[in-house]
This record gives sequence, structure tokens and C-alpha cells, in this order.
Amino acid sequence: MLNVMQNVVTEWVFTSVKEHADPFNEIRVQALVTSPDGKERIVPGFWAGGQTWKIRYSSAQIGIHRYRTACTDQGDRNLHGQEGTIAIVPYAGDNPLYRHGSPRAASGRQYLEHADGKPFFWLGDTWWMALTNRLKWPADVKWLAQDRVDKGFTVIQVVMGLYPDMGPFDPRGANEGGQAWEPGFARINPAFFDAADPKIEWMVESGLLPCLVACWGYYLDFAGQDVIRKQWEYLIARYGAYPVAWCLAGEADMPYYQSDSFKNPELKKSYQARLRQEWTAIAAYVRETDPYGRLLTIHPTEYGRNMVEDASILDLDMLQTGHGGYHSLEPTVKMVRDSVAREPRMPVINSEVNYEGIGGSSLQDVQRYVFWSCMLNGACGHTYGANGIWQVNSEELPYGASPTGVAWGHTSWKDAARLPGSGQVGLGKKLLSRYEWWSFQPHPEWLPAELAEAPVFARPHASGIPGQIRVIYAPFHLAGGLEVQAIEADVPYRVFFFDPSTGEEHDMGRVVPSEEGKWRCSQTRVFQDWVIVLERRCGD
Repeated sequence: MLNVMQNVVTEWVFTSVKEHADPFNEIRVQALVTSPDGKERIVPGFWAGGQTWKIRYSSAQIGIHRYRTACTDQGDRNLHGQEGTIAIVPYAGDNPLYRHGSPRAASGRQYLEHADGKPFFWLGDTWWMALTNRLKWPADVKWLAQDRVDKGFTVIQVVMGLYPDMGPFDPRGANEGGQAWEPGFARINPAFFDAADPKIEWMVESGLLPCLVACWGYYLDFAGQDVIRKQWEYLIARYGAYPVAWCLAGEADMPYYQSDSFKNPELKKSYQARLRQEWTAIAAYVRETDPYGRLLTIHPTEYGRNMVEDASILDLDMLQTGHGGYHSLEPTVKMVRDSVAREPRMPVINSEVNYEGIGGSSLQDVQRYVFWSCMLNGACGHTYGANGIWQVNSEELPYGASPTGVAWGHTSWKDAARLPGSGQVGLGKKLLSRYEWWSFQPHPEWLPAELAEAPVFARPHASGIPGQIRVIYAPFHLAGGLEVQAIEADVPYRVFFFDPSTGEEHDMGRVVPSEEGKWRCSQTRVFQDWVIVLERRCGD
């Protein structure tokens, strides 16, 4: 009997005794799996090319699991009625995705947690086109993954073959196995996913949660609902056993760049209304088909919850708040606050904002601002992006022009990976991870009310746990110090300044508030943004 560790994937391979003319479209194979507690679930299989099907399975439940296959062609004895058992044994490694299980939305809370209840800090990186042949396996993928792990990233956002910024079957969307689908979307191309598998598997083995985006939104028009449903069936069967998150689509309600619906506001309005209906139906289909109940979200043009008719079908509200550098800071703060306050309450992630280096701007100072302002205003994590990585500019072959005729930039992915902003958002995560960040709540009342009217680039943000911890981001500088308000008289706080660009800390001693509960921190010696941390320290 095969022993498999908890949450680690095992694979069963079945080869037909018949020659099926169009196996992808004609044949369905699945397994009825019975777990040790007697519960049953249907695990779909996927066509692996030729006359071969595979079923991938994982479970957190220790004990003997039994399966029996079912095929739509019940006369195919190699596909139908095959039986077997496996033993799930305790996980013995230190990979958090295996040890604690795939992340999900915490019940009734606005943060994410692993399956065993351990809080999950989403720090995402954007590798939209990582499955193309411009990011080579194994050298490129392993180098980039290790760089991100070292910096503290936990999530990789990646598109599964039906890409943004190009039309269907653009040569730039191919990998070593070709395109994700055959011409005309006649059937899936397993060779594309064979080349994708080691990249996805390496993310998981590195402790990086793959957030798999099925397609860009406009593929609903290019390919149609049936194809997108088949894309989802295939992704669930091939990758659902891994610890992953599902993203229904990218920029889900955006028409194709050169279409009439993109250019005409009235046509765009009706187009978006139709796509909200269609994505809602597909979301329900994913929920019904996925036997593992993986986290489900959607990448938007603005608010993810606006991409569907019923926001409760999503686990996570993704946002996209702009690529305008300083011009995007105001809408970023507003949209995060709006999303956090909306019903139904759900975790919030800014999944696309100000790729570092885009337009020759949005540099590390902007990266620090969007990370800290999002986190301290109620987001449960953050997604970073670097211009050059998302489209995968190789040194030999930059991505080139988008359908508009303009290129986003030619910085190579490796140079983009070295941009300082990625390390600096990682420093922010490292600091917050010292505390119960999942219990933080925004506290604007801890700051003078008039600062709420300051220019956005100079406006501080405060969050924390009353009586325990206060974290304040002062984005411009503290030339005259900063007043902190509503300080509890009976709480012994000490304060330190945290340099968000280097991670250095400067102990500033005890907090001694006035009778009104106010305290002004001293000015800093360096003209830049700072994080001010007030910690409760008993015994001082």
C-alpha cells in the first residue's frame, strides 16, 4: 500500500484500452474517494494526452483512503471500475502549505488562515506570464522563487495560459509544449500543462501558494462559456489537489483592448453587466466542481466583489487601484477602506497596484506607501508587482508591445526582481508578523483629526490592538514629530522607530503621555518615511 503524507499530492494513471477519436471532449474520468471517516467525494480526472488520464489526490485526514474510478465509457475497463487504496500519514516536513493546509477565509473574520486555523499572511508577487517559455525551468524559476522566499513572499499570482495584454494564440503565450489550447479552442493541449507542472509544483515545494488565474476576462468572448468551463474543469482536476487559490479571471469585466465595447462607454456598460452574470455562474460551477473547496476570488478592474452579482460567492475581495504612482495613492486608500467596510464582510487584498518601475515611476517609496497604507487600513495582506516580471521580459527577448501598440517597458525580469521595493515590502511583513496582525484594526482616532486632510503622500495611518500594540506609518517625514492620541494611562508603552527601507530599529524609550492621553514623538534624524511602533512592555 502506498503511503502519502498529509496534503501532499499522489497521482493515479490510467490508460484506455480503446482508441477514442477525441478523448478530451468525449471522455470523462473521475474517482469516488472514501476517506477514513466514511465521507465520500468525487475527484475529477484530467486528460493527459493520447489515451491516458490522471487523477491527483491529497488529504489532511490520516488513515486509509479508498477509491473507485468511473468513466463515461463504462465499457473501457482500464478507465472504469479501477479500485485502490492509499494510506495518508502525518506530514513530517516544515513546508507551511503541507503542515498547516491550504489557506482559506477565516470564518466570520477579515483575514485568511490555513486549514488548521493558523493565520496566513498573504504577501503576493505577480508572475502573470510565468508559464511561458521566457521564464525557463528549472534555472529561472528556482532563482526567482528563492529570491521571493528569502524576502518573505507567500503567494504567486500566475495566469494559466489564456493571458492578458495579448489576443488568443499570440506566440508570446506559448511555452515548450505550445499553447494552452489547440487552435479554435478545439481541445486543451496537455503538453502546455506538462511544461507548466514543474513550475507550479516548485512554487508549492518552496512554500509559495500559487494563485491560479484561469484566464483574462475577455476570453469569455474569444472562447465562450463552454471553453472557460472546460478550462476550469481541467485546472481543478490537474491542480486542485495542491494547496492553491483559485482566481476566476483577471480584469474580469474588461473588454478586449481593440473591441467596440472597450471604446464605447454605453457598450461597455452593457458588456460589464453581462459578464457579471456569466462570472457569477462560473463561480458557482467552480464551487460545485472543486472537491477540495479551495479559496475562490476574482481579479478586477476595481473591486472584485463588483465583478459578480453576489459577492458572497467569493472568499476574498481583490482590488486593483491604479498604476499612476503618486496619483494612485488617494484611490488606493479610499478603495481599501471602502472594501473593508462593505457587506458582506470578507478579507481584502490589493492584488494589483503600481507595479514597481512601471512608466519609469512607482519606485520603492511608492511600494512602501501602498503596502503600509493597505495593511494599516484593514487589508489582510498585499500583492506586489514589478514591471518586467509580470510580462516576463527576458534579456534576449523583451515582451514587446501590447495590443495598443505601446510596450510597458523592457526591464528584464531578473533586473526587475532586484528592484528594492520587493525587499522592502518583505521587511514590512516581517515586522507585522511579530504581532497578532490578524487582530489589527484601523484606528484613525489615534492621530490628530487634521492630519486626515493632509496631502495623501504626507498622511499617516494607524492600526493595532488597543492596550497592546500600535503601528503608525508616517509616509513623509517627522520633522516636527508626530502626536499620538488616546493613549491609555495604565498601559506601559515603549516606542521604537522602524526604518521601512532597511529594517533598522531605533529605541526611543518609554511613552509618557499627557493627562489628555497625548504624546508627541521626537523628530527623526533622516528625512524619509518611518514606522512608529508603540509596544506594551510590562516591567519597564
